[in-house]
Amino acid sequence: MVMDYRWKVVLLGVFSLPLIVHFGCIPSKRLTVAAVGSILEDIASSSSKQTDVTVIREGTPAYLMLIDGFIEAYPHNEELLIAGAKAYSSYAALFTDQDQEKAKGLYLRGKQYGIRALSKHGQFEELLSKPVDQFRTCLPGLGKKDVPALFWTASSWGNWISLSTDSVEAMAEVPKVLCLMERVLELDEGFYYGGAHLFMAVYHLSRPKAYGGNPEKAQRHFEKAFEVSQEKFLMSHVLYAKYYARQTFDRELFVLTLEKVLETPADSVPELTLLNTMAKHQAKGLLERVDDYF
Repeated sequence: MVMDYRWKVVLLGVFSLPLIVHFGCIPSKRLTVAAVGSILEDIASSSSKQTDVTVIREGTPAYLMLIDGFIEAYPHNEELLIAGAKAYSSYAALFTDQDQEKAKGLYLRGKQYGIRALSKHGQFEELLSKPVDQFRTCLPGLGKKDVPALFWTASSWGNWISLSTDSVEAMAEVPKVLCLMERVLELDEGFYYGGAHLFMAVYHLSRPKAYGGNPEKAQRHFEKAFEVSQEKFLMSHVLYAKYYARQTFDRELFVLTLEKVLETPADSVPELTLLNTMAKHQAKGLLERVDDYF
């Protein structure tokens, strides 16, 4: 039996095409690492407040090329590697639902960047190919400052596995991904609006009960995600309806949850404007298919 690990924890960090023109005139080696990091942070901050999804969809590939270039110029810079993992994972999650092969390639690049970032710490790289019990021994050496690398690596890696269910080797890596997300929860459960809780919730709902699926655990993770994000991260509610309400055959919960998303202003938290706009688009699409689901 093939298990479906669709861990679509929808996460985003995105960007702008005009920067390619701007940076095309500047020799990359003249930019300091600090300046590069600041530039990317400014792009992400500006883009997170964008309401035009088309602008982001069309501009992100150029941003990915930009970040690849920076990483080639500074191949050992951890902040750039984390930014790359985040950008590739985010773009794949939000904009490639109809092209799974493309998404798989993007997640793989995000996974590779994330692993490179984590490999700068302790024995991570050495233990990566070892059995999970040995792999787990590298995690205590990773602290709160490593949460972004842990989270984006696990997100990219987990979603890559979800599109690689025909690979025994890929499926065997599931326990290692869970180890990384569990470490995120230990260190900072509120990181990225409770993203690790959302990841674990969808994971527990994606597996049949006979193989460890657990709707009760999923519910608890969703509740924690709502709590740490103060219910302002609308994508968490979309995931709750899409996975929990459907899995438990609760039509009323499904409809009420998605209607709440549509009623909430996308810009109630400025830095969540883009993500919340995407959530509202998804909520509308799900509601239009309610009769197909129940």
